[in-house]
Amino acid sequence: MKTEVLETISREGVIPVFHHSDADVVVEVARALAAGGLTTFEFTNRGDGAIEVLGNLVERTRHALPELIVGAGSIVDGASAAHVIDLGANFVFAPNFSAEVAVACHARNVPYVPGCGTVTEILDAHRAGCDLVKLFPANSIGGPGFLSAVRAPCPWIRAVPTGGVEPTVDSLRPWYEAGAPAVGMGSKLIPKDLVHNHDFDGLARQVAATVAAVEEARS
Repeated sequence: MKTEVLETISREGVIPVFHHSDADVVVEVARALAAGGLTTFEFTNRGDGAIEVLGNLVERTRHALPELIVGAGSIVDGASAAHVIDLGANFVFAPNFSAEVAVACHARNVPYVPGCGTVTEILDAHRAGCDLVKLFPANSIGGPGFLSAVRAPCPWIRAVPTGGVEPTVDSLRPWYEAGAPAVGMGSKLIPKDLVHNHDFDGLARQVAATVAAVEEARS
């Protein structure tokens, strides 16, 4: 499963990032993502009850959306990592690197993508067995130029920028050219107004337009 998850992330080029306290809304967002052409979904662990909502999402989409690969975001300790994996999370993202989260994920053969903002953090995560790292916040640590500079001496580094990336060709192309296999996007991809108005058809169209932008940016 780990290989499949990593291959899907690289193939699709975008990881949607979302949080909402209403489990029904989360499931509808997942449906819109899949309808638009994206099958990975990072649900972030924010606030009371978030992990329960994640479990609900996994359970309700397991058969209804079998192509969906659900992951957990904002996981900062080993116990939480083990818990979300037990609930069915297929990958784990975090804003920082944690050795105990790395151990918990690797023991279960689940990709762990920690947030890194320096070359030292990136290399520490790589040495700990992380196949991907998250550049966070990407818009504050040097942009695509930073990734290019890191990959010059360390071409094996595979980093997913998150924070400030927009669903446009002009925003996406420099990151892919710098070597990013994918980017993470939250409200730029899943606008709050569409969610608030329950315009999930509109969201599916927004996602489809982003998929097209990714294809053009990579061409």
